[in-house]
Amino acid sequence: MHGMVNRALQGFLTTTYGDAVWAEVRSQAGLPFDDFEAMLSYPDPMTSACFEAASHVLHKDHGTLLEDFGIWLVTDPHLEPVRRLLRFSGARFEDFLHALEDLDERGRLVLPALDLPRMTVSHAGDGRFVIDAAWSLPGVSAILTGCLRAMADDYGTLAFVSLGPIAGDGHERLEVQLFDATHSKGRCFELGQVCA
Repeated sequence: MHGMVNRALQGFLTTTYGDAVWAEVRSQAGLPFDDFEAMLSYPDPMTSACFEAASHVLHKDHGTLLEDFGIWLVTDPHLEPVRRLLRFSGARFEDFLHALEDLDERGRLVLPALDLPRMTVSHAGDGRFVIDAAWSLPGVSAILTGCLRAMADDYGTLAFVSLGPIAGDGHERLEVQLFDATHSKGRCFELGQVCA
């Protein structure tokens, strides 16, 4: 797994819960170092061990922890560039959903070794979307649930995001039901400038 993912997990834990929690997670996961390096790659089992250890240390359900991580990726002020990159996907939340299929390729344009989830998006009619996702680590649907809920709020869209079945081949499914595309004002987003 690319170090950016591991570094993001470390950032989530230290920002949200503090350095002592990260130290305990690191210890329980058996990491032989203090910090992940963003530009290195790490074995997938090491990344999985960190997620599992974090769930254990925080006494949180694995899925809940992953969903919280997904929300943090979009809402933490230090990660405003991630939010802005995602908002380039379209003016409406529905446009954003359709653009998810290109996320893996866009990520590789920036960092060729970056392994992002591969997604297919199907419009099932009546504002309902089905997203099938595959990633090298299990739990991507929970992370995406958090991201999508946060992005719906960012766009000002009222939407319900739910987990679907997990296939035996590692594919996971999400379902998104759009209720009101203009439910609230949403967060300011301008292409060429930072909003005041």
